[in-house]
Amino acid sequence: MAAFVTQPAPAFKTDALMPDGSFKEVSLADFKGKKVLLFFYPLDFTFVCPTEILAFSDALKEFKARNTVVLGCSIDSKFSHWGWAQVDRNEGGIKGIQIPLLADVNKTISSEYGVLLPAGIALRGLFLIDSDEKQTVRHITINDLPLGRNVEEALRVLDAIEFTNEHGEVCPANWKKGDKAFKPTFDGLKAFSKH
Repeated sequence: MAAFVTQPAPAFKTDALMPDGSFKEVSLADFKGKKVLLFFYPLDFTFVCPTEILAFSDALKEFKARNTVVLGCSIDSKFSHWGWAQVDRNEGGIKGIQIPLLADVNKTISSEYGVLLPAGIALRGLFLIDSDEKQTVRHITINDLPLGRNVEEALRVLDAIEFTNEHGEVCPANWKKGDKAFKPTFDGLKAFSKH
């Protein structure tokens, strides 16, 4: 099984390091009624990973404003996550993060989301899961290991999901909140093209 856009997100239950430093069992079902941004990263104590984790954590207020929970996930243990969270940012650590980090030691979550490499680590997968009852996957991006992700793009797509859910219109290329959208018809496209 793998995650596919338009399909329910694969369910999971695993241990996580919480923002307060505690450990807690977390499942996808815990977040029904909220959108979920689930991102995978290769390993703790690496190089691009802390820049991404901190960027998502530092933007948490923006995600909360969009009714979105942010979860990070790697194949490391909850204890490895905890150790990394004790290291200062200027020393390559992630101290002060405000998002849960899921422990995928048995690699089932990475595998079920289709991001597990044969070497046993995950690609930089990002999954936006809607707040509907089925927890439908609405967006997927997967980057190669050296390529960090763009938090602003994730926020833009969340805005587009919210807009289309509310208005039933489609969002054209480079759309951002406040821009014009249109009904998914030839007449709608023609009217938009004249804009």
